[in-house]
Amino acid sequence: MYQIDFSKPVHIYFCGIGGISMSGLASVLLKEGFTVTGSDSKQSPLTDLLSEQGAKISFPQKADNIPADTDVMVYTAAIHPDNPEYARAVEMGIPMLTRAQLLGQVMANYRNSVAVAGTHGKTTTTSMLSCILLEANLDPTISVGGILKEIGGNIRVGSSENFVAEACEYTNSFLSLRPKIGMILNIDADHLDFFKDLDDIRHSFHRFAGNVAGDGFLIINATIPRLSEITDGIAASVITYGTEDSDYYAADISYDNFGIGSFRLVRRGEDMGRFTLRVPGEHNIFNAVCAIAAADLMGASMDECRRGLLEFHGADRRFQIKGTLQCGAAVIDDYAHHPTEIRATLEAAKNYPHHKIWCVFQPHTYTRTKALMSGFAEALSLADEVILAPIYAARETDTLGISSDTLRQNIAHLGTDAYYLPTFGQIEDFLRSHVVKDDLVITMGAGDVVNIGEELLAADR
Repeated sequence: MYQIDFSKPVHIYFCGIGGISMSGLASVLLKEGFTVTGSDSKQSPLTDLLSEQGAKISFPQKADNIPADTDVMVYTAAIHPDNPEYARAVEMGIPMLTRAQLLGQVMANYRNSVAVAGTHGKTTTTSMLSCILLEANLDPTISVGGILKEIGGNIRVGSSENFVAEACEYTNSFLSLRPKIGMILNIDADHLDFFKDLDDIRHSFHRFAGNVAGDGFLIINATIPRLSEITDGIAASVITYGTEDSDYYAADISYDNFGIGSFRLVRRGEDMGRFTLRVPGEHNIFNAVCAIAAADLMGASMDECRRGLLEFHGADRRFQIKGTLQCGAAVIDDYAHHPTEIRATLEAAKNYPHHKIWCVFQPHTYTRTKALMSGFAEALSLADEVILAPIYAARETDTLGISSDTLRQNIAHLGTDAYYLPTFGQIEDFLRSHVVKDDLVITMGAGDVVNIGEELLAADR
């Protein structure tokens, strides 16, 4: 396998450079003096930023985009052998790396690398830890899977030995990483178009835990069932959080009128004082405790952790308050696309001032929707009213014979009012005629459902 060496910058071509993670890696390498070229299907704010930093980017993807002097090509999981650039790179004999392999090699150039893994909460926890490290002046390099306002984007290139990045389990990409600190937030059934079942997913997380450096640390949520199956036999030191017999846990939890949590942190039996968040929900208290544990290992003080968490106001598309409609209803957007995430978001929303919760949900992929149908129905039934958009296909085609109307029927069977409307325009019209003052509209999903709330707000301006 081709090896990236920061002391010997080369010419790297990124096939799919506009992705949230690919763009971040390209930015890091530009800072380190590498020549970066690449392509994407269309121009975006991320590609514009890379162009300003010195990257040369082509649109759209085609075979003759690849320069003759390219030393290595990097590609994402969405790129297949029939992609014209992939095929040309093979023809030219150019070494190739996956995005995950490149991330692993970049991280290897940092003494203190942190990989944040888990089915849910990776972006938020990475962001919380990043804010703490910035508050502690530890000058981290950061690669986060969303837009973090505190760093003005999804990437920050620091000058220290500290590197923090998300570690995604899909296609086992996180197995390319060898972090000094590994974090496992939770393990749930997801990505069942790749994994066979939950046991298969757990096996991959066990392998990820085994990749953490022998002189490093695995920070893991103690509420994960059969925890020892994940931690047995690994070389790293295991640090737990979440329960009262853990190394770190939250005690005396309380919430304000907007569902924002406050808690006392207990570290190995010692009360470390009270911490207050700026984001709602119990799930974010767990995320914060995990971030504190990692920051503690990296040299941040408890006061710096406390101040850093107060600087974090939420990552883009994570219970993000978008505005208020003229009728007086609030509009919030959230990336939740798994039953566990939906439940956490709607539980948090119940603590937010509201008359009625309208959840506008866009299912993400046919495979996930079919495999987790009952879980989706149960979680969405926590809302007062549910409006379903068509399934966002992403990388899939419809071969399973289901639709959002199938999910609507399951929700209705549980006693919650649910509607399926086939276009965004119809959903917007429906909301305009039904939403009233003090209602809470939550657009939810990993696709483009955010556009519905933004269109409603724009029309009201």
